[in-house]
Amino acid sequence: MIRITELSLPLGDPTEPRTQDALRRAILKRLRIEPEELIRFTVFKRSHDARRKEREIAFIYIVDVEVENSTRVLKQHRDDRHIFVAPDTRFHPPERALHVPHERPVVVGFGPCGLFAALVLAQQGYAPIVLERGRDVRRRTQDTWGLWRKHLLTPESNVQFGEGGAGLFSDGKLYSQIKDPRYLGRQVMREFVRAGAPPEIMYVNKPHIGTFRLTGVVARMRQEIIDLGAEVRFESKVVDLIIEDSAVRGVVLDNGDVIATRHVVLALGHSSRDTFRMLAQREVFMEPKPFAIGFRIEHPQSLIDRARLGRFAGHPAIGAADYKLVHHAMNGRSVYSFCMCPGGTVVAATSELQRVVTNGMSQYSRNERNANAGIVIGVDPKKDFPGNALAGIALQEKIESLAFELGGSDYSAPAQLVGDFIAGQASTSLGEVEPSYKPGVTLTDLAPLLPADAIAAMREALPIFGQQIRGFDRDDAVLTGVESRTSSPLRITRDPESLQSINVQGLYPGGEGAGYAGGILSAGVDGIKLAEAVARSLHAQE
Repeated sequence: MIRITELSLPLGDPTEPRTQDALRRAILKRLRIEPEELIRFTVFKRSHDARRKEREIAFIYIVDVEVENSTRVLKQHRDDRHIFVAPDTRFHPPERALHVPHERPVVVGFGPCGLFAALVLAQQGYAPIVLERGRDVRRRTQDTWGLWRKHLLTPESNVQFGEGGAGLFSDGKLYSQIKDPRYLGRQVMREFVRAGAPPEIMYVNKPHIGTFRLTGVVARMRQEIIDLGAEVRFESKVVDLIIEDSAVRGVVLDNGDVIATRHVVLALGHSSRDTFRMLAQREVFMEPKPFAIGFRIEHPQSLIDRARLGRFAGHPAIGAADYKLVHHAMNGRSVYSFCMCPGGTVVAATSELQRVVTNGMSQYSRNERNANAGIVIGVDPKKDFPGNALAGIALQEKIESLAFELGGSDYSAPAQLVGDFIAGQASTSLGEVEPSYKPGVTLTDLAPLLPADAIAAMREALPIFGQQIRGFDRDDAVLTGVESRTSSPLRITRDPESLQSINVQGLYPGGEGAGYAGGILSAGVDGIKLAEAVARSLHAQE
């Protein structure tokens, strides 16, 4: 197979037959071959170039092509850096089990990391036992709507806890900046497509599934895991580890049950604070790590579309526009956009009583009125929360509790207009931008929620962002607090080769909660790696 990069076509509906014909003609012209020499081609990636948005927007393709006499064609284009041998992106699974282990591997947590760890282990015959503290996607969705519509929080079933993990109630984003030389991210997307996700996630730039579609995908993957001989137990919270001679020997559930095992994939979410505290008591090695805190900002999606796409705003082939912003403030703080959700909503994302947390979510259509994103600043253990591995959790809890109070102590969120925030005065009335957060917002002053220098950096950054996206700092744009769970505040340190805890043999920490991922795709990739490590260990024992 030959790969061609930087293949450009004018804007058009990429699903239409004439676009496929145009792509075929472009391949023939680029390779300088006859039509009968082209056997087939597939699109590996498609993005768009909007740098000249007032004149034209082009689709940029990476395609993999099968031709007759590929050796000759490659030799002919040996000096063209955009034409080369296509890399092998196939997934090579670990060794299959010769028999089901007597002590089956246990996967704790059923977010993306746990889901893919369990899937790969089940596919290879290791019959894992999955333990999820929350509920299945159907009941979890009902519980989550209970908070959004009725101000009723279910602590073990919400945006953070339950089948699918925190990523289920998000944009369903499937892109990451991790290094992925083995193309495991493509295997994650292949499995999603096989379970019913839209096929275009395999090639579109910044692919996403959306919450409602993702729930069905996750449920079908769970059923496959069960059909392959695994167990999936919901409402099964792990409250303790059995550790002997620095090695795991089992897990203890909240109902008193004990499961003997020598292989535990610890696929916790970043909000599993009680589990982190248990691990600290068991002296599992952990260390604090940087994370970010801030607010959600909302604008009309039409404003973002016009600023990013010009006269092509609203073009159906492009969809809702996104953005990525960063500003290094004079006081040394860095302010940046996080988890931008085009055409989405701001959602209540707490998992604990009397605390308020925000996050962003979009459906696959991305057709809601507002765009939203986190506007956050990085916080560092040395400067902002010195102490042990749990110090970052204490900082999060402090600001989330204050947000609950400022919001009115009923899970409404505190909010402030951008103009008032920059001016340093409390907001008293909304403008044109209507906040989407449910259960609702209480207008106030957000400054008490964050350190003073963080607030100063944000006040400096917003007008700068307004120079990059016209209207970004408009007076009636809405800030909603608080965005505090951007990533885990700690890392459960593991050996880079065996992927086991550095001081507890048989414990395989991974995913977002352990500090090794930041989103659905990277967590899924990490889950595959953990499954491979467990399979290697089990296979060696057979």
